[in-house]
This record gives sequence, C-alpha cells and structure tokens, in this order.
Amino acid sequence: MDRNLALEFIRVTEAAAIASSQWIGRGDKHAADGAAVKQMRNRFNQIEFRGKIVIGEGKKDKAPELFNGEIVGKGSGPEMDIAVDPLECTDSVAHGRYNALAIVVAGAAGSLLRAPDTYVQKIVVGKAASGVIDLDAPVADNIKKTATAIGKDIREITVMVLDRERHEKLIEQIRSVGARVRLITDGDVAGAIATCFPESGIDMLIGTGGSTEGVLAAVPVKTLGGQIYSRFTPRNKEEEKEAFEMGIVDLHKIYSAEDLARGKDLTFTATGVIDGPLLPGIIVKNDYIISHSMVLRTKSGTIRYINTHHRHNKQELEAYLS
Repeated sequence: MDRNLALEFIRVTEAAAIASSQWIGRGDKHAADGAAVKQMRNRFNQIEFRGKIVIGEGKKDKAPELFNGEIVGKGSGPEMDIAVDPLECTDSVAHGRYNALAIVVAGAAGSLLRAPDTYVQKIVVGKAASGVIDLDAPVADNIKKTATAIGKDIREITVMVLDRERHEKLIEQIRSVGARVRLITDGDVAGAIATCFPESGIDMLIGTGGSTEGVLAAVPVKTLGGQIYSRFTPRNKEEEKEAFEMGIVDLHKIYSAEDLARGKDLTFTATGVIDGPLLPGIIVKNDYIISHSMVLRTKSGTIRYINTHHRHNKQELEAYLS
C-alpha cells in the first residue's frame, strides 16, 4: 500500500474522533457514533482510491452510511478492503469512561476476512509468546507458557478481560493460577494491541467478544509480531446462518491473525477519542484542538505516532452536536 495513502487515513480517523469527542459524557451513544460515521465517510470520499467496506456499521438496511459493501473514495486509484469502527466504545464516550478510538483498517482487495456480526472466542498475546498459546488449551496452561516465554513470574502476568457475566468462570480460572485480571467495560481492540507493547502492562487478552473487533485487531497484532487466535461462536441460529452465508462454513475452525488479515499490504490507523492504553484522547483548547493518532504499515513494520494541532472552529464543533 502506498505510504501516502496510509497517511491519508489519519485525516479520516482524526475527523471522526474530533466529531465524536463533542459527545463525551452526554449520555447519547447513538449521536456520538452518528457524528463519527458522518465525518469518517465524508473524509473517505475526498481520497483518490476505491474502497469497499467489508466491516462497517452493519447491513445496508440498518446502516445508511458505511454499511457493509458500500464503496467509498473518489473511485479512481487502488481498490482496497476497508474495515472501520468510527467509534469503538460508544458507551465509554456516552458515559465519559476510559478508552475510545476511531479506527480504520485497510488492505489489498480480498485481504480482510468478511466477518459476520457475531461473537468469537479469542486469545491474544505479544511477540514473545506468539508461538506458545493454544485456543483449545486450558487457561492455566496458556498463562504458564506465556509467563515462561515473556520471562515473568505467573503472579506478574496481567490478563485483560471484558467485564461480562459470561466471563465469571474465566476470571476465576485466571486468578486461581495466580495471575492478575484487568477488567474493561469495552474496547478489546485496544486491549488486544496493548499485549504487543510490554510497557502497557497487559500480557494477554482472553475471552469472548465481537468478531469484527477481532479482524480490526488482527492487523496491528500481526504487524507487531503478536498472535491472535479466534473461533466463531454464533449466539443463535440467525447469526449462524449469516456466518454460513459469508463463507464461515466450519464453526470449529481456529483463525489466526494471518487468516483474518492476509498478506502484507495492510495498514491500521487509529485516533484517540478518550485516553486509553494506546493513545491519549482529543484535547480542546481555546484556539486549537489536539489529536493523537497512530498508523502501522505491515509491509514496512513501521509505527508512526502523529500529534496534530487543528485550528479550533467553534461553529464546526457546535454543528457536531446538532
């Protein structure tokens, strides 16, 4: 992928993050998401490329913009797969909680798995432990092997888990072996990527979460040398049917990062909305706005952090709230 095009996507996530940040703590997650979606779509359509949304806001009849299958961009230039989450952690923004991002993942046409909107069982680790985990192994075994690979005592291992009732038994298993649990209300994309940065303090992510988040996380985890394993676990017959229609014919299959995002012509771009384990959030000053973004290119293995000072446009910010 052209490096200039990868940098163009930063303007896309910046616009979505700034728009949604105006809804922090206002209790309306739909308005926050709507502001992000509108700005992300507008910015996509200013770029010279032809992108197909393979993971977006849902089906066309439920999502008027950035729906699965929608074509974005000016129509000329390279054809690409696009996976987006204009606002990961809508609840966090609505309630002013920790951790929210605007995310764009891009790849060559056909590189990103078309994931049905269902759940997957997943385990994620960074580079040092990428070769020792097994989705079907007992939790204790995975933790012990990860600790050995990283060079930590088991008591120093921290496992990130979504704070859900379905994870009560998992949390007990993690604690029983002596490891620590870090619970999050939302945001397992950031949590998965954090396992690849030793300074984050997060060594593993385990649990059941959204399938689309698994694909979004696969590109940065793969780029950083980590590993994600996942298996689709539809919640009902309708989701199972949708999975089959999208080509997921074997529900027992374990998908690796390479299965979710194939090849090296891939990029991951994110801008922080609220402070989280990856990026600080949007800061609004009297005469300028500060955004914090990151872009990863799988081909080169580079990570760029970009802090941008935007001219403060009061009327534009107020329009995001209308």
